[in-house]
Amino acid sequence: MQPPVDLSALDSAAKDALILALMERVEALTKRVEELEAKLAAPPKTPDNSSLPPSRGRKASPGAGESKPKAKPHKGSARALHPDPTRTVGARAQACPHCAADVPSAEQAVVHRYDRIEIPPIVPDVTRVELLGGRCPCCKKRFRASPPEGLEPGSPFGPNLRALAIYLRTVHAVSLERLARLFSDLFGLAISEGALVNILAESTAPLARTVEAIRARLLEGACIESDETGVRVGKKGWWTWVFHHGDAACFRIAPSRGKDVVEAFLGERRPDYWVSDRLGSQMGWARKDHQVCLAHLIRDAQYAIDAGDCVFAPNLKKLLENACGIGRRRSALKDATLRDHARKLDKRLDTILRQPPACREGEKLRRAILGCRAHLFLFLERRDLPATNNGSERALRPCATFRKVTNCFRSQWGAELYAHARSVIETARRRSIEPLCAIRLALHGKPLPAAG
Repeated sequence: MQPPVDLSALDSAAKDALILALMERVEALTKRVEELEAKLAAPPKTPDNSSLPPSRGRKASPGAGESKPKAKPHKGSARALHPDPTRTVGARAQACPHCAADVPSAEQAVVHRYDRIEIPPIVPDVTRVELLGGRCPCCKKRFRASPPEGLEPGSPFGPNLRALAIYLRTVHAVSLERLARLFSDLFGLAISEGALVNILAESTAPLARTVEAIRARLLEGACIESDETGVRVGKKGWWTWVFHHGDAACFRIAPSRGKDVVEAFLGERRPDYWVSDRLGSQMGWARKDHQVCLAHLIRDAQYAIDAGDCVFAPNLKKLLENACGIGRRRSALKDATLRDHARKLDKRLDTILRQPPACREGEKLRRAILGCRAHLFLFLERRDLPATNNGSERALRPCATFRKVTNCFRSQWGAELYAHARSVIETARRRSIEPLCAIRLALHGKPLPAAG
């Protein structure tokens, strides 16, 4: 703390300078206090008015004396019978339960069916390979038989076991320690964590080849959707990116959130259309036009409403929700009807933009709308474009779950492997292929079948 200034030692000019300096300081502090008070008065960020994930929201607790309404009773259901049972066992009635008469010779028909399901004992299928050899009677040199195809020397673990390890690690976020224990407890197979690491590391190359084929198919299309979320690699913050559309999805884990990631993914190709939020690194890549996410704007409008805007933001939110509703009904609407809806939405938006916002958050929202005005209703012209970027957020949701369960990655190659596996699994889901089957196909070097 500085000692107080001796005012008796100051002349008139020095005192005037000190007073001006103090006034400037007081003015700066007053402004800072006003900013902090405005920040404290701002409404809290929630999943309904921002991009916070649903897990960050809080559910309202029932008040005193209130109870959850009783759920309506629903019709019971039974498990469907298996379409291809392993075996069928028939049982004939031996005696009538009413009069105890013998009925084995009476005509009987099936009156009840049910399944009994059991898992057979799970044991490793071990193939011992013995290569015979000897000494050539002609040249007297030793020889040895060539190994059978698919049973060459090397890692003792086959592709099915590798696929299962990748599936459990990437889909169910099983740690390596628990994965080794799982193989031991369920399959009676002793496998070390180091062996599991080798399995995962050696699987990166075949998965990468499959992902490259997925990327090529994605770049051949007219549209790409994208989004990103945070992830930890080592002790640094990286980003998980997703690029997708239709039946193809590619994931990248990169140390940047900037345009360099998009440029590296696209190479020389540029799609005709792009769908994303308003992040600068995802804008400007489409050759023709860009569709911004209306869901993000709806949440921004809700935040402006929570901040006190009672005119501009409510009308804008209603307009955007109406536009999204039209987008969901596109399959039942004709092109002329969609064009008519687009004209009406533009006209309503002009009217709303002339309304002055009632607070700073409303004015901020108005500037955002003016900046992306030309990219709001492209989905009414192109039926293959969504009105929101919710598809990207759904694709990233398993990545966020993996991040919470595993605390992310300790190595860069682990992050790369996860991105490749996630690309294969998400693409397989869109093509109605089971994830374990898709991983097997990738490890065997076979492409994923296109959606039928």
